[in-house]
Amino acid sequence: MKEKFYKYIEELQDRITSMLEEIDGEAKFQEDLWKREEGGGGRTRVIEDGAVFEKGGVNISAVHGPLAPAMQQYFKVGDVDFFACGLSLVIHPKNPMVPTVHANWRYFEMYEKDGSVIDQWFGGGQDLTPYYLFEEDAKHFHQVSKKACTPHGFSFYSDYKKKCDEYFWNSHRGEARGIGGLFFDYLKEDGHMKIEDWYDFVTDVGDSFLDAYVPIVLRRKDLPYTDENRTWQEIRRGRYVEFNLVHDKGTLFGLKTNGRIESILMSLPPHVQWKYDHHPEPGSEEAKLLEVLKKPVNWV
Repeated sequence: MKEKFYKYIEELQDRITSMLEEIDGEAKFQEDLWKREEGGGGRTRVIEDGAVFEKGGVNISAVHGPLAPAMQQYFKVGDVDFFACGLSLVIHPKNPMVPTVHANWRYFEMYEKDGSVIDQWFGGGQDLTPYYLFEEDAKHFHQVSKKACTPHGFSFYSDYKKKCDEYFWNSHRGEARGIGGLFFDYLKEDGHMKIEDWYDFVTDVGDSFLDAYVPIVLRRKDLPYTDENRTWQEIRRGRYVEFNLVHDKGTLFGLKTNGRIESILMSLPPHVQWKYDHHPEPGSEEAKLLEVLKKPVNWV
């Protein structure tokens, strides 16, 4: 399974970076191949200072070796080895009318020193973080996500949308990071789904990503915007940074397993502001966004 899934994310990375380069029209992804001392490595691709995308990363990695003591404690296991591979992406567009997007699809297994697998699962999802709310965009992103889920399980979309709303929640702010999408983890073999079935589900979600995001970018990338719109975008990016550094399990896992710091932190936007006690004007488009972030919305 690990070879099969890694081959899939290699191909998906190529597909996504090619499409984003085509949309940008100016900037190209720079590729960085790296190795991890304890085992494994990855292929990082970063785009910067483009016509459409101010910064973005589409990374794949496959790492393995002894599970760190902190993670042994977390998973309640002994001295075991692990393998983890996945594709992780974050795209920060230049125009504040275009939302930031994040997605991740991953596979994890733990095994004894003799190689026998003791646990394996999939995880991942995709979510949208707008700076200005276009309900048409939110509905589109969720409709495509639901379409990918439904053939695999009638309740998958509603279940994983709920998990996404709960996960991407800045509890110290009392607001969501964005308008959600899908989030799933620990997708293990059970009486209903074999590990191959979970592979089919996760790859269908991965295949849906470009359909979910690209039409939104094309609709919004040429809209006019002001300096005030950019300031608001940078303030909201600050909330994005707060979530990733305070709450995000993937970031914390990378830091605790001697992950590659440049790849872990590539999700951070290039220009961010933290204004003291900032509140948008009542009734403004900025205030409208904040209202939506206070509680989950059923977009479809």
